[in-house]
Amino acid sequence: MDGACLELAGSRETGGLERAAVDETTLVRLAQRGDRAAFDLLVRRYDRNVLRLVLHVVRSAEDAPDVFQEIFLKVYRALPRFNFKASFYTWLHRVAVNACLDHLRRQQARPEVQAPADDESGSEYFHEVADDRPSLNPMQALRAREIRGRVEAALARLNPRERMVFELRHYQGLKLSAIGALLGSSEETAKNCLFRATQKLRGELGDLR
Repeated sequence: MDGACLELAGSRETGGLERAAVDETTLVRLAQRGDRAAFDLLVRRYDRNVLRLVLHVVRSAEDAPDVFQEIFLKVYRALPRFNFKASFYTWLHRVAVNACLDHLRRQQARPEVQAPADDESGSEYFHEVADDRPSLNPMQALRAREIRGRVEAALARLNPRERMVFELRHYQGLKLSAIGALLGSSEETAKNCLFRATQKLRGELGDLR
């Protein structure tokens, strides 16, 4: 038994894997060898980030659990082929993004349109719309729900890649270079895609300003 296995074996004796200060590379290598406890710990380290991404992109309480489970099933099956050329988190994020894209494509498929390469971020649509907390008066709460509904509907009409880029940029806070890498394209392609998404949202939501 190597040092990593001894470390984990000792951790089980003293209260379980979750109490062991095991680095990510060691966990991945153990999981690749079939150690289910190591894989479960990897899942627990990142499941909230993945779930947050899925909820923002899928926007369906019914579909999100299925997509979430699909992601970690794909990770489990593909883990033996993980080659450490990127960090495990980056690789996991890429799997999650692709699974979300697949889901969106199943829900809606239409061709992308061409657009100029101007860098328009569309940040006015990222800001949280007025909420409907009980502290607001009934008219404010109704207006907030109407706005939220229109924003959700407008996002749903974006094509899958446009929506994914918009979500990654504004809800996940990723840079365009990182988004391009996650989608297997370039920063310029991601920027153009963000521009198209922003133009469509402005066309549908311009009267909300």
